[in-house]
Amino acid sequence: MPTFAAIDIGSNSCRLAIAEVVGHHLRTLHEDREVTRLGESVFEAGVISPEAMAVTVKALKRFHKAVQAHAVDRVRVVATSATRDARNAAAFQEWVRSATGWNLEVISGLEEGRLIHLGVVTHEVGARGRCLMIDLGGGSCEITVSEGGRIREMVSLPLGAVRLQQEFLRNDPPAKEDIGRLRKFVERELTRGGRKLGTPKIDLVIATSGTASALAEASNAFAAQHGVAAKGKRVAATASKTLGKLMQAETPSVRRLADKLLKMNNEERAALPGIGVRRADIIAGGALVYASLLERMGLPGFRYSPLGLRDGILAAMLADVDVKTSAHQTIEAERWEGVLAVCERYGVDMRRAEPERVYAEQLFDGLLRVHELPQDYRLWLQAAAMMQDVGKFLNHQGHHRHTQYIIANSEIFGVSPEQRAIVAAIARYLGKSRPDAMDRTMRSVPVEEHGHVTRAVVLLRLAQALRQDRAAAAIKLRIKVLPKRVLIELMPTRGGAELELWALKKEAVYFREIFRRELFIEVV
Repeated sequence: MPTFAAIDIGSNSCRLAIAEVVGHHLRTLHEDREVTRLGESVFEAGVISPEAMAVTVKALKRFHKAVQAHAVDRVRVVATSATRDARNAAAFQEWVRSATGWNLEVISGLEEGRLIHLGVVTHEVGARGRCLMIDLGGGSCEITVSEGGRIREMVSLPLGAVRLQQEFLRNDPPAKEDIGRLRKFVERELTRGGRKLGTPKIDLVIATSGTASALAEASNAFAAQHGVAAKGKRVAATASKTLGKLMQAETPSVRRLADKLLKMNNEERAALPGIGVRRADIIAGGALVYASLLERMGLPGFRYSPLGLRDGILAAMLADVDVKTSAHQTIEAERWEGVLAVCERYGVDMRRAEPERVYAEQLFDGLLRVHELPQDYRLWLQAAAMMQDVGKFLNHQGHHRHTQYIIANSEIFGVSPEQRAIVAAIARYLGKSRPDAMDRTMRSVPVEEHGHVTRAVVLLRLAQALRQDRAAAAIKLRIKVLPKRVLIELMPTRGGAELELWALKKEAVYFREIFRRELFIEVV
């Protein structure tokens, strides 16, 4: 059974989780965490300081030894808000690569939220109902509305605990003027996020990350100390995948605690249960965000979950190798919804695009012995078929170039930048040009994928040729793969198939060049 490792390089800390596949599930083998405060210098000066880099790389070297000791088959290393914002992120990525051999992937705030959501809904009891998920890290805060295990809306806001401390709470204790500016900033960002989230009906609020854990423990202790009846007591977790115990916190307790924390100094905050020395200087800003968000949305409180980004990364890796997992179904659905969202955003006529997608799917399946593409390309081919006209939103002239740019730079849930580059390249070469390793488009695609992309382009060109007369009913086709040739039989329902026959014959030369087989087309 394969073993996976997920490493999350956040703005406040680095985390490692190693798990092995048992049946169709993951069993945790090892976990580690190191507070590195990578984001402190970024939020102050815009760059990661050499000292923060060194501390982080030292922790990663320790993680590397654990990965080797557990004979891990696949490692995925991601960085979040601080590295996203840093002007010298490329230098940090290179240092990580030279020290560990790992490729550091800098993910967007929405991709961070998607992976956190995946980790929670995969393992957490009750997370497949109508949920609001909050992950307030060091640099950003991801807020997700989820229903039935699917993301409905999501926002990523610059409300991380380290960011707020560096920008507003440098004095100890904070000055009244600083607190006033912090409150206005939090309200402004939550208002901006609220415009997208709307007012959904929520049955359960799940909060992740260290800030939520500290607030749950501290607010309950604070409520008990002051004789406030609190329902936010520790409750045993019933999910087999959730370790330890879960904690809850009520909104009034969180508000009272947030107001108190803003008046304390670091030493006083460190003495509170659940906070400690390491989180004392950054907890106040995070507490204010939680209190303001819960009140704004009229929510009674939250339940803390120890699950997070690393669990989502592991679930995604499991989904890649096991199609029977719930995570695989979730990811596939998210990917396709992301594709459709891009089509809608750029005015693609779905009724016209759908038949071409069907043709692409039929050609992929019918010519499997010929093209021998990885199974992932079935989805990438269909996605390219659906999105090939998005460039017309900018200009009909040269729209294939515009299409490539839009796909490569759009946020599509569950599709990595590398995968977007592949889909963009497939959609790019549907005009007169052909894939060339020296093209800017192909330079964005991993070299080992160039041959796959070229073969997928041929299939999509055939699908495009089959849809010449868009006003007529779709033509049925039958594919026959013979030892030295391929026969495509066209069965028009009405309107004939003259244009399709002409277009397919034009593609026969390129088909022979790539697949070394003759392509014959007949109308039956």
